[in-house]
Formats: sequence, structure tokens, C-alpha cells
Amino acid sequence: MFALLSETASKHKLYLDQKGQRTARPGKRIAWVDMYGNTHDLDFVLEKNGSDTQIGSPVAFIESAWRRYTKHSRNKAQEIQGAILPLVQTHGNHAPFIGVILAGDFTEGAKTQLRSHRFRVLHFSYESLVASFLTAGIDASFNEDTADEVCAKKVRAWDNLSAKARRKLGLRLLDDNKAQVREFVDALEAAILRQIKQIRVLPLHGATLEMESLDKAIAFVESYKENDPSPKPVAKYEILVRYDNDDEIKGTFYQKADALEFLRSYLPPLTPMLENE
Repeated sequence: MFALLSETASKHKLYLDQKGQRTARPGKRIAWVDMYGNTHDLDFVLEKNGSDTQIGSPVAFIESAWRRYTKHSRNKAQEIQGAILPLVQTHGNHAPFIGVILAGDFTEGAKTQLRSHRFRVLHFSYESLVASFLTAGIDASFNEDTADEVCAKKVRAWDNLSAKARRKLGLRLLDDNKAQVREFVDALEAAILRQIKQIRVLPLHGATLEMESLDKAIAFVESYKENDPSPKPVAKYEILVRYDNDDEIKGTFYQKADALEFLRSYLPPLTPMLENE
């Protein structure tokens, strides 16, 4: 999967972080902190303006998961949601792509649950995995009754494969599932290449009034003078940024400076002037 994602990252000049050493973070884990102070371990993150020495802005959070049997697939889907969705909320200004790469046995209910939260799902079936391993001479099939020593022998066969053979096996897996792989990558690229289609700014004037009963609230709205020309201070700015792939980012700001900072964050970076220009 790293080979698949690194090709997309390289194409669009993004940094792809995976588990392992990186100067910009301690240890080998990819760990991002949400707005509540909770740390979530991730499998892959695509970053804009990221490098080995600098953490960039998140463009995509992608998790991967394996299950041999469907009985725990719904729990795994909920676990993935619990890790990713708070980070999406934390980095709402970037509206990152969220994807999950599943392998093995997962129920349609588990996949539908993920899709309902706007996850893009790429699923490699158990049968597809077994077929790919057979091309390398490894019978990767097993069940609950398979003896430990039999499974250990299969693992040793994998460990003895050359890097070239492992890559060939992976490419076979991708090729056998090329339609859904293409759909997943296309969705990822659409999120990377999206363009702002519309920006809606709604300045709200007047003070917020709190009523202790529904009757009083109704009476207030009924008697409110909508065409009152007297000036009222701006209470807040509500801003909606809509992209051409239907992603939306919403923000509410009580200070003009914060609203401007939010809007300016979408401007492209300035290109440095050359000395002879």
C-alpha cells in the first residue's frame, strides 16, 4: 500500500508519512493529537509542505486494517472512526481526505458504516489475498483450526521472499483489484486537486437574546423589525467554503481578524521574487 500511496504523493508533491523513523517526530509511530488532547496512532498521512524535518498540513488520513473473520469487523470500523474523526474535526480548515484500506473479511454493514462518515473504502477480499500469495508459491489460507506450526511455516515462507518477489506479489494484488483501486485513488486525487467553487460570508448583526420560554421567543420574532435602519454591531461572521467535489468547510468567527485569517489561509503561498526581477 505504501507503493500505491507514494506514487500519488510524488505525483502531487506531497509528503507521505508511514510508520518508521522521521526526524520531525519522535519514535517510529505516526501520532497526531486532536483538539481534546488525545493522541491517535495512524498508518499513513499525506501532508502538504511536509518533509523529513517538518510536519506539514494534513491532506489525507488513511488507516489500514486486517480481519480474518467478520465477527469483529464492526468493532474495527468503530475503532477507526474513533481515531480519525476527532482529527478531521481538529483540522477542519483543511478538510482532509479520510480513507481506509481493508483486507480480509469485513461485513457490508461495517463498510457502510464507514462510508456514512465519508470514509473512502478500499477492500481487498480474503480470497483475493490468498490468490496473490499463491503467485509467490505461498498458501496463505488458514482458519481457526489451523495449527500454529502450520501458520508459522507460512510466515517463514513470507520472510524468505526477496524484496522483488514481495513487490511482485503486491502488484498482483493491486492488478487483481484495479477497478476499486482506481476508484480509491481517483477519490484521493479529487480531494488533492479540488478547487474552491464558492465562498459564502454572512455577517450577523445585533446582540443575541436568550428567552426562558418558547412563547417569548415566538413573540420576539413576530415583533422583530427586519427593516430597522438603525446600525447594529456585527455579532459574528459565518463563512462557508465549498469545493468543486462538494467538500464544505464551515467557520464561525466573532472577531474580524479571525475571519480574515481563516480566509487568507486558503490563499496560495507567495512566490519569492528573484533578485533580478
